[in-house]
Amino acid sequence: MFRQLCLVTILLFSSLPALGQVAVNPDHPDVYVVQRGDTLWDISAVFLQDPWQWPQIWNINTQIDDPHLIYPGDVVRLVYIDGQPQLVMGDGPGMPSSISQSRTDLPVIKLTPQMTSIPLDEAITSIPMDQIREFFTGNRVLTEEEIEEAPYMVAGPQDRIMIGQEDSFYVRGPLVPGISIYQVFRVGERYRDPETRDYLGYRAEFKGTARFELQSEDVSKFTITRSNEEVLAGDILLPLQQEDLDPILYPKVPDTQIDAQIITVEGGVTHIGQLDVVALNKGQAAGLDNGHVLAVMDLGERVRDTVNGGRVDLPDERAGMLIVFKSLPTMSFGLILEAEKPLSVGDTVTNP
Repeated sequence: MFRQLCLVTILLFSSLPALGQVAVNPDHPDVYVVQRGDTLWDISAVFLQDPWQWPQIWNINTQIDDPHLIYPGDVVRLVYIDGQPQLVMGDGPGMPSSISQSRTDLPVIKLTPQMTSIPLDEAITSIPMDQIREFFTGNRVLTEEEIEEAPYMVAGPQDRIMIGQEDSFYVRGPLVPGISIYQVFRVGERYRDPETRDYLGYRAEFKGTARFELQSEDVSKFTITRSNEEVLAGDILLPLQQEDLDPILYPKVPDTQIDAQIITVEGGVTHIGQLDVVALNKGQAAGLDNGHVLAVMDLGERVRDTVNGGRVDLPDERAGMLIVFKSLPTMSFGLILEAEKPLSVGDTVTNP
């Protein structure tokens, strides 16, 4: 069987049934050519019914030692080695002998190797990282104590209460010795667990970056070096913090049973869809970690039985999938990767 994708033509045995615990899409293509903008999740969804299982059949392949080095134009194939499905790259030297058998009953196609120069930063990522990058360079979740102890803006020049980029302003409160660059935040909504009614923390919205200039007693002077919007009196300052954001976020199922709820959605939208960021009321204390994949459930309705009378509960059904990308002690943030129907705040999230 031959199939041409883009400018690459490659030979592969006919489609094979799923074996083991990994469910293969019955209509998967023989080969897939990586496109600009693809993610590992996208590619895995082409071959697997459950894309989060891709580390089981991809990461162990010696041909793909480093998924950071998968680029647009690379060819991905689903093959079977020792009876188990695996994703491999292209064809040629290094291909396991069990799948490099010659086929005398089929014609031979000779491919002419070509070199393509692709910037290193175009290597594909595991999920759409641009959707979540601000949560690692900007917005934070703070405790009440952290907010109370943070220095805050008291005024701008000439007692102005609103300032922008390149403006100077004055701050009251203790600073961290030796730190000259701070981020400016505005304290936002208070996250609350809908089950226990406990407060989980405050949302701190990133507003800009400021540079320390001078200090006199308990008042310091700063200058805005970067501004997303105007800084207001009462906004707090925290030392610049750059968390590592690994572009390869390996999906996995939680080891413990997770029963959580979506408590907010970013962007102020009513309905939640694919690539929306949501907050959950469970975090590290409940066993959630970065990379954990969860199912968003559509609770079954309670309907009237018109034949036998009374009411009956319809079964819960999976309505979407998310991956946790930032797990905190009492809550976490997730990216919606699949949404079969509109999701909503309050929806139940559990193990897939």
